[in-house]
Amino acid sequence: MAILDFLKNKEDSQKAKDAKKKAKKPVKASVEKKFEEPKKVETQKAVVKNNKKDVSFSYEAIKKPHISEKATYLAEKNQYIFEVLPNFNKSEIKKAVEGIYNVNVLSVNMVTIPPKKRRLGKVQGWRKKMTKAIVKIKDGQTIEIL
Repeated sequence: MAILDFLKNKEDSQKAKDAKKKAKKPVKASVEKKFEEPKKVETQKAVVKNNKKDVSFSYEAIKKPHISEKATYLAEKNQYIFEVLPNFNKSEIKKAVEGIYNVNVLSVNMVTIPPKKRRLGKVQGWRKKMTKAIVKIKDGQTIEIL
């Protein structure tokens, strides 16, 4: 049965590996290591410099705040909506909002809105694709958008 031949090959290769493990070569007692391998030293990168956080954020991540009826309702719950570039991830957006508005961000949720067909008379086109970030901040903090 040619279909199950690959199972036989696996069994044969497993038996060969087991045989190699059992038949280890004896180590000669007269052979000694002349040189010891140097020990690896692990280094940690300093994230905190002079008791200050390393602040590196991009103003490009956030295009503009998204103002809508739903956004005003969410603002009462300490959630703000921003239009962002699609090539930035959640952690980069979190750093950008914290850096620009000086608030503590608890979570970031991303929503991608697909392009849609639009028509004006005979002319047919597409509405742009948009990526929004819903940013939740710490209680007691606010962002002045308007």
